[in-house]
Amino acid sequence: MAAAAASHSLLCTSSLSNSSSSLSRSRGHLPKPSKSILAFHKASVVVSFLRPAPPRLWNSSDSTRSTLPLAAKNRPLASALDSVLLVCTSIALSVSLFVADVDPASAFVVTPQRKLQTDELATVRLFQDNTPSVVYITNLAVKQDAFTLDVLEVPQGSGSGFVWDKEGHVVTNYHVIRGASDLKVTLADQSTYDANVVGFDQDKDVAVLRVNAPKDKLRPIPIGISADLLVGQKVFAIGNPFGLDHTLTTGVISGLRREISSAATGRPIQDVIQTDAAINPGNSGGPLLDSSGNLIGINTAIYSPSGASSGVGFSIPVDTVGGIVDQLVKFGKVTRPILGIKFAPDQSVEQLGVSGVLVLDAPANGPAGKAGLLPTKRDSYGRLILGDIITSVNGKKVINGSDLYRILDQCKVGDTVTVEVLRGDHKEKIPVVLEPKPDES
Repeated sequence: MAAAAASHSLLCTSSLSNSSSSLSRSRGHLPKPSKSILAFHKASVVVSFLRPAPPRLWNSSDSTRSTLPLAAKNRPLASALDSVLLVCTSIALSVSLFVADVDPASAFVVTPQRKLQTDELATVRLFQDNTPSVVYITNLAVKQDAFTLDVLEVPQGSGSGFVWDKEGHVVTNYHVIRGASDLKVTLADQSTYDANVVGFDQDKDVAVLRVNAPKDKLRPIPIGISADLLVGQKVFAIGNPFGLDHTLTTGVISGLRREISSAATGRPIQDVIQTDAAINPGNSGGPLLDSSGNLIGINTAIYSPSGASSGVGFSIPVDTVGGIVDQLVKFGKVTRPILGIKFAPDQSVEQLGVSGVLVLDAPANGPAGKAGLLPTKRDSYGRLILGDIITSVNGKKVINGSDLYRILDQCKVGDTVTVEVLRGDHKEKIPVVLEPKPDES
């Protein structure tokens, strides 16, 4: 009997060991089983230990002490014992379900681990890597209470921006900070800092702020290249639309070399990126990224009659932004050459039946005034006398104001350009020395 018990104990131990090793092997391929399944497994092992080995009859006449099962005599007893063990197993399972406090219907349901596709994993990783570089900007204005006459600072707008370097410089759109008496910048960890304006370029709608935040909290965004972009390329926009912080939208580049007008000055911005990634109010100033997570533009404007995203958004290319930011950080301003004139709307010139830029005003202390360009004026009888109409600069034809700006953007301060004008019924060529744009507060 002792040998049989030992043999049975070894059998149970081997069975338990095999079961444990089987569970161990499968653990790397299947999710962790529920509490109810573990409880059922333990209850089954306990019941298996309670079941005795089949009775054996020792033949004393055999020197080898061989055993013979008493199958015929003990068959009713074994059948009754199996019934008892089945009842015990059912009770053990019911108790395990009750103790585990789970839904019996889901006791044997194995939930598979969530698996993402390769492109989904890349998008998730891009968002996680670049979110710490995106900031939330609040524009505060001073208002006076009409009843108490108290002066209060109230939010008048908000937008997005991104960290440019470890020195605390933050880049955004100029229209995000326009008219602000105070600015607050909120980083990705929700810490808020006062921001000072380093400089801005109204013509290109770019502004640079600075915050005194610890360097370990500042993560500059990776800078890419916008010269080699292609239509159809996947892009990602991160910003704070409608005050909802750190929102990701995706799309493609749907157009290149677009032209939009600056919201502040009306001056055209060339080589703008068009995208169908959703850009809404509050996204302005946020980054537009390529699939590698590199900055390729600043989200600036949308084309929408309703003010909400219509699938046509515009971003200033990073190649343009980079040069502007460098000048603003070094000098606090952008040195851009000007002719020093005010000109009429393009529609007015078209009504005259000519093409070009009509000079309305040319101050005497400006480049055009010094060179002798004539402005539009009225005679002593009140009749309108048209000024010079600029038709070309350095041999490049000028049809409207956008053409004139585009040519001047390629020039530098101090350059002498040849301006061809239509004066009355004849044309003249006048050399003009370009001067820097006056400082603006």
